[in-house]
Amino acid sequence: MSDEVKVQDQTQEAQETAVSQAEAEHAMNNVAVLKKGATVKGKIVKVDADQAFVDIGYKYDGVIPVRELSSVSLEDAGQAVQLGQEVELKVVSINDAKETLVLSKRVVDNEKAWETLQGQLDSKEIIEASVAEVVKGGLVVDIGVRGFVPASMVERQFVEDFSSYKGRTLRLRVKEVDREKNKVILSQKDVLDEEFEANKKKIIEGLQVGQVLDGTVQRLTQFGAFVDIGGIDGLVHISELAWHHVEQASDVVKEGDKVKVQVLKLDPANDKISLSIKATQAGPWSKVESDFNAGDIVTGTVKRLAAFGAFVEVAPGVEGLVHISQIAHRHIGTPHEVLKEGQEVQVKILEINAAEKRISLSIKETEEAPEAPAAAAPSAKPERERQPRGDRDRGNAASHQKEIAGNENVSLSNQGMSLTLGERFGDKLSKFKK
Repeated sequence: MSDEVKVQDQTQEAQETAVSQAEAEHAMNNVAVLKKGATVKGKIVKVDADQAFVDIGYKYDGVIPVRELSSVSLEDAGQAVQLGQEVELKVVSINDAKETLVLSKRVVDNEKAWETLQGQLDSKEIIEASVAEVVKGGLVVDIGVRGFVPASMVERQFVEDFSSYKGRTLRLRVKEVDREKNKVILSQKDVLDEEFEANKKKIIEGLQVGQVLDGTVQRLTQFGAFVDIGGIDGLVHISELAWHHVEQASDVVKEGDKVKVQVLKLDPANDKISLSIKATQAGPWSKVESDFNAGDIVTGTVKRLAAFGAFVEVAPGVEGLVHISQIAHRHIGTPHEVLKEGQEVQVKILEINAAEKRISLSIKETEEAPEAPAAAAPSAKPERERQPRGDRDRGNAASHQKEIAGNENVSLSNQGMSLTLGERFGDKLSKFKK
């Protein structure tokens, strides 16, 4: 190799060394000067169970302990960050001698959250958050700070067991913010209630009286059953559950039952829907005329007693009246003397009027009449001769006047009241005749 070539190689090597030293010096000059409390940005480069490593462009990577990843407790760092994710962090501590850099995502998220929570409370904005913990009394969610959803604010209906809610994403509205106490209360129920009301109005507008729908029994009450007809509940009053008399709703339906209902009444102003189950079924009176005839003797059950008679059920939902005069051959003052509710009796059908849903019944015609008592012996005392009515009345009136005459305790008005109208008009006419 010639001397000239050697000189060129040495010159090139010197130039490359100078460039490398310059680049190194430039890189060292551009390395961020980190201090505790500084805010930095970086990329997740490794995720372990208890920590995550992040490249922030410093001389060495920083570490985020699992406790600094979130405001709520985590079982694994992977629950908060993923490989390659861009994150904003706060420097917790730095030691260049040991090349340790501890960072916190929790602190940054916390600061940002408090800045926006008040605005979300005022605007009633709907936010989404994942359930981090199921605790006594409700759910804990991570919204940059620790948020609490009371059990009563999770769903529209009562929930007994929340164990399946962990990890579930909820749609929430901020209800209360208190930074000094580090307290944030949220509600999913408010969001669901608002959507339910909007949906209910839309459904009611599409309904018509007489419409038959499929429904699901949601809950039972003392006065009936609420049935879901597609996102909205309507009430089936206890009197509309069945054609026969129903003591309590649970005797006919139970929660979860699939039923057909007919719309009886709509009240959009009050968001109320009245429904009927029995209206979708053939009524018991539809077969009365084919199943019964006048003169038939059947077995029935006394359902109700009234002053004028007894109502007897002769078929499910079909009641007839036994008038008090048809209960017994002897005279009775009240049906309670011989009958009681729930008693089985034999009745004879006297008359059927299916159009008016009436059946006349008789108990006494199913029984033999008692023998008539023996005729009384003629009285030895001669019967007093009947006095003509007119003479008798005049005699009674005269006697009455004589009885009260001179009695200081009887006023003139009382004397006048004791006379019949005929006598008063008779006296007047007699004056005109004279």
